[in-house]
Amino acid sequence: MARASRQEEFAVIGLGRFGSSVALNLIERGYTVLGIDRSAEIVQTLSDRISQIVALDSTNEDALRAVDITSFDTVVVAIGTHFENNLMTTVTLKGLGVRRVVCKAISERQQQILLRIGADQVVLPEHEAGARLAWRLAEPRVLEHLDLGSGFSVAEIHVPEWLVGQSLMMSGLRKRYNINLLAIKRNGQMIVTPPADMLFARGDMMLIIGADHSISSFCHQTQ
Repeated sequence: MARASRQEEFAVIGLGRFGSSVALNLIERGYTVLGIDRSAEIVQTLSDRISQIVALDSTNEDALRAVDITSFDTVVVAIGTHFENNLMTTVTLKGLGVRRVVCKAISERQQQILLRIGADQVVLPEHEAGARLAWRLAEPRVLEHLDLGSGFSVAEIHVPEWLVGQSLMMSGLRKRYNINLLAIKRNGQMIVTPPADMLFARGDMMLIIGADHSISSFCHQTQ
């Protein structure tokens, strides 16, 4: 098992599909994780995969104090079906002095409310998954996509055939398409900030950054 470079500790409240995925992935990376859910049945089901796990009502301040919740660097509130419980849990955590509270929301309205009451970060997993799918449907050449906000993204694409044999300098990526090349992945190796005279080869992967419309325009170029 890979060990994390930092000794941060996490608590994840709400062990549904999203919350359990977060908890298990953190554990796989070597972090200490406390799993919390209201359902004793869910806790029992996950007890063989999450060693520190407890069933309690996360809106109950005394119950959270009992598990020393403020000792955790980050608490993830992954309660998706009952927004009132999500809200009350977040308020309680911030009131107790938890340093960083990350919440799950299912709408932008919920996101705005959670941020206003003190959540440090709010994620919209369904929205983000939908955005990634939209990119893959609209731009099949984009294999991976990271939305940076404000209309900018990082995208991973196959080097187009018309670029093979050209150098970065010859390609004119910045001048012609207004995008920047961050790295090239070749034969499993990542070449970060490749030199201007490096030639693109068939099978290369490009990691590029730019405005969404610039990336789309580049993906549709044929020469």
